[in-house]
Amino acid sequence: MADPSSYRPKPGEIPDEPGVYRFRDQHGRVVYVGKAKSLRQRLSSYFQDLTHLHPRTATMVTTAASVEWTVVTTEVEALQLEYTWIKEYDPRFNVKYRDDKSYPYLAVTMNEEFPRAQVMRGTKRKGVRYFGPYGHAWAIRETVDLLLRVFPVRTCSAGVFKRAHQIGRPCLLGYIDKCSAPCVGRVTPEEHRELAEGFCDFMAGRTGAYLRRLESGMHEASEAMEYERAGRLRDDIEALRRAMEKNAVVLADATDADLIAVAEDELEAAVQIFHVRGGRVRGQRGWVTDKVEHVATPQLVEHALQQLYGDEWGDGATGGGSGGVPREVLVPALPEAADALTDWLGERRGSRVSLRVPQRGDKKDLMATVQRNAQQALALHKTKRASDLTTRSRALEEIAEALDLDSAPLRIECFDISHLQGEDVVASMVVFEDGLARKSEYRRFQIKSFAGQDDVRSMHEVISRRFRRYLREKEKSGGWVEESPEGPEPGENGQGGGEEPAAPRPDAHREEDGRPKRFAYPPQLVVVDGGAPQVAAARRAMDELGIDDVAVCGLAKRLEEVWLPGDSDPVILPRSSEGLYLLQRVRDEAHRFALRYQRGKRAQSMKKGPLDAVPGLGETRKKALLKHFGSVKRLRAASVEEICEVPGIGRKTAETVLAALTERGPAAPAVNTATGEIIDD
Repeated sequence: MADPSSYRPKPGEIPDEPGVYRFRDQHGRVVYVGKAKSLRQRLSSYFQDLTHLHPRTATMVTTAASVEWTVVTTEVEALQLEYTWIKEYDPRFNVKYRDDKSYPYLAVTMNEEFPRAQVMRGTKRKGVRYFGPYGHAWAIRETVDLLLRVFPVRTCSAGVFKRAHQIGRPCLLGYIDKCSAPCVGRVTPEEHRELAEGFCDFMAGRTGAYLRRLESGMHEASEAMEYERAGRLRDDIEALRRAMEKNAVVLADATDADLIAVAEDELEAAVQIFHVRGGRVRGQRGWVTDKVEHVATPQLVEHALQQLYGDEWGDGATGGGSGGVPREVLVPALPEAADALTDWLGERRGSRVSLRVPQRGDKKDLMATVQRNAQQALALHKTKRASDLTTRSRALEEIAEALDLDSAPLRIECFDISHLQGEDVVASMVVFEDGLARKSEYRRFQIKSFAGQDDVRSMHEVISRRFRRYLREKEKSGGWVEESPEGPEPGENGQGGGEEPAAPRPDAHREEDGRPKRFAYPPQLVVVDGGAPQVAAARRAMDELGIDDVAVCGLAKRLEEVWLPGDSDPVILPRSSEGLYLLQRVRDEAHRFALRYQRGKRAQSMKKGPLDAVPGLGETRKKALLKHFGSVKRLRAASVEEICEVPGIGRKTAETVLAALTERGPAAPAVNTATGEIIDD
């Protein structure tokens, strides 16, 4: 590990101009490439006290052994040079978007004498018009099959075309009128090129005029009693409309735009792109990346734009398909160098490009759809990653090594506290076994011992309650003979200490119906959401109960550092660590479960009415009272005898209801603020 001061440039050496810089390690390999409007200001920020740097940045500068830079004239040049070097050197600390597949395009080879429609992947070629990308190659073939009836362009390979020309007989598509058979001279090269251009125009979204022309020809043929020709045109129109239905109209017909959305967490980010051409979604693609450097959403957007358009040149790259640089690029957040990026995109398109965040209307609504797709893509990626047995095993081993455990923690329990400004304080416990969520084991708690906001005290209470239950279950199964230190937990159906333990049974950890008992199994690792104070509270709670064989750690959200009891410094796991990924997933699941419970309690408390305070009055009798009297106000004014007239309400209950409503007192009258009228409830 190098000391950054050993290779820090001398004062005055770094120019105060735009440029691109490279950090190299001791072997000369480029580990990071960046650009800056001012090289002096940017590079100076790397050579400060390591404690002031983000952990990922600190790791990068200590891995590097030298830094070099190249001065350029403008920010646009810096952007291009940065992209070129990232592609060339593949630095380990730069964001790397990785396609989960090679997306197929529908390509029309306009650079050939007889253009061919086909599926293409990989690098784009000059003179070829591309449409897509599509999710699957079969989707391209379905679209082409529908359009060949109207635009019978060549789809065969060079070998098939040459063979048909030699023998003077077309292939099957030529016989069924899905190819104009230029191989045997049925059409001239000019006529076939006109068909190919019509095919491309239709795919590029210019559909309205062509359909109207076909409909006009159909009507003319019908009036001239050329019914066979009219029937063929009718079928052509139907085929084109079926092809159009595959791409729903979402924006105005003239809209050519790419919509880019980002979903991210502390470790990973997913990018989704919708290609809209002629007002229709013509293609979709996406990437997932590990956040090996400290980047925010604007920086992720900038990297995505470089990845997406770095190799594009000209309008639509090759003439108006879904690829290339469109007139408009819509993003969730503008990058810092938005003006330079706009100029850079304009150079690639050959004309002006608008880079902006949609604020209202259909484009904002479609952006929300793209955002949902990005979130689903990230969730799917996490699910696939978590379900892999090898990955889970490696994650558990990394956790055991980092926390110095004797063995991999096969059962992990995580606790989180949730509240709203000190109200409705609740806690959650989630369980992961062998790296997978065990939702049937999840538990939730209400904080009982005090009121107000105190996360540390709440954590101590929850951990104490969880492990007291474990000790009682262990006592009943015959594995523990001492009395629980604090007796039964009120409200949790526990039995007090002092009874003789039951004889051990083979099914001691199961209820009579065969289901596992709550809290019957101890974890190997307890994870708390928080830093050193929460970890200390959890450890203290277990020490008070005599639990010394369960490890404890905390995961703090700010920098994703792992805290251990009694340690003054946290454990920093690598950003690419599967162990950190699993701990983060466990923590996030506990947070989600606690937040869901807390919101539910808050919503329930907001719905409470005066009758909810009446002890012993259930939902059925509350509804009966309100139905009989019509409102709480009339119920409060009724006598005990009148209340007793309601079916199911006895005199004692009536007296209780009336007493409870009288204690609360009449509510203030509701007033219509527009008219001043008092509203009778």
